[in-house]
Amino acid sequence: MSQQNCSCTFFIFNHYSFLDIPIMDRKVPRWTNAKMEIATKDPMNPIKQDVKKGKLRYVANVFPHKGYIWNYGAIPQTWENPAHIDENTGFGGDNDPIDVCDIGSKVCKRGEVIKIKILGTLALIDEGETDWKVIAINTEDPEASLYNDIEDVRRLKPNYLESTVDWFRRYKVPDGKPENQFAFDGEFKNKAFAIEIIKSTHCQWKALVTKKTDGGEIQCGKWWGQMAPWTVCDNCSVQPKKKCLTPTTREIDRKNGIVFRRIEQKIPRFVQ
Repeated sequence: MSQQNCSCTFFIFNHYSFLDIPIMDRKVPRWTNAKMEIATKDPMNPIKQDVKKGKLRYVANVFPHKGYIWNYGAIPQTWENPAHIDENTGFGGDNDPIDVCDIGSKVCKRGEVIKIKILGTLALIDEGETDWKVIAINTEDPEASLYNDIEDVRRLKPNYLESTVDWFRRYKVPDGKPENQFAFDGEFKNKAFAIEIIKSTHCQWKALVTKKTDGGEIQCGKWWGQMAPWTVCDNCSVQPKKKCLTPTTREIDRKNGIVFRRIEQKIPRFVQ
């Protein structure tokens, strides 16, 4: 386990996705395909759809599933530092907040903020980067009291963890990329282990926002806060990006041999 000398108390400021919410910020509702990210390089870190080569990105369907198989989000006030070599994986971080897979029964809205119960974690190696996936459940889920550790997921949701590993292993294959790898041979670690990983990534985040670590292009500006040296003054307006992409109607998605009828909302999503 990677250890750092850091007081890992979570701080709450005004609510901005990367900086200020020490719980879970949901990026992607279950069964959807749009690849949404917390835009850490944009002022105020909005959630927006990922873009590659001028096109909006979508994850493929991994048979027999449709889109993401959990509510997928992140724990703000965490950061996986590319310069920090994780003792468990041997790789640096992916330069993003730590990801969360909410296994609860409710399909939630994009950007919804919830309290979660940590259950375990999976160490994904994504194209040579450490990309921890925390397994958790919404504390307000009707069955939340039944889940206290990763083995409860295995017992109450047979094959769900195996499907999670399979999804992360193969979801980039339809885009022409190789299968992803895992530390610990794809074994899930328990709640106690997951909490230590979260603490470590919180320490890395604290080093970032206090300028003890160089975050490159990451935007850490805030309206106010007792901890972050970066602030956005009252006279500094944050203007939306002028260039935008509009998703096109996609009636049939045949990736991985699955056919789903689907209409994408024609809502502009701002990009750089």
